[in-house]
Amino acid sequence: MLEIDNVTKYYPVNHGRDKRLILDRINLRVRKGEKWGIMGRNGAGKSTLVRIISGSEHPNGGEVRRGMSVSWPLAFGGAFQGSLTGRDNTRLIARVYGINYKKMLAYVEEFSELGAYLGEPVKSYSSGMSARLAFAISMSIEFDCYLIDEILSVGDHRFTEKCNTDLFEKRSDRAMIMVSHQTDLIKNYCTKAAIIDSGKLTIYEDVEEAISIYREL
Repeated sequence: MLEIDNVTKYYPVNHGRDKRLILDRINLRVRKGEKWGIMGRNGAGKSTLVRIISGSEHPNGGEVRRGMSVSWPLAFGGAFQGSLTGRDNTRLIARVYGINYKKMLAYVEEFSELGAYLGEPVKSYSSGMSARLAFAISMSIEFDCYLIDEILSVGDHRFTEKCNTDLFEKRSDRAMIMVSHQTDLIKNYCTKAAIIDSGKLTIYEDVEEAISIYREL
């Protein structure tokens, strides 16, 4: 189980004299195989919550207990070393996660469709190319829970469909947390839903009810 207990996050403003509260004592339980959709307007704190769950950002209060392996936000290339090539970044991540590099690289080469660009420094990539590499590396590691932050635009329609198949069909037994303001994605892929508004997370048993309430906000 993934447990988010009383997580609070704020950022200093006015040169540290004040605080801007983003997340206010957030609580959530994610069990094996559950598909959660978390909705919120731009700036509501959705991406901040995902980064905290992944461990790439720390809360100011509360705790995240990971009783399952959790991915980084899919298609997020912010952790790449820009001066290293796509292949070298793949090697580095394979070493961190104890994955066979050759097997991982073969998957990344086939899935990302980046070709010769895998031999180029990542800092020369477009945002779309970085997203393709990040998504391919994410899919090469079998996580128990995948974090999805508005990712389903990592290329043309054909490539997006390829990503959907690999994530939602081939890994249909995995837990997922999708944060989005696109209600159609939540409706299509999630079985549980919540809304972030004014720093608070409200959980709804019925996805359709959550979508209806979110649209009224």
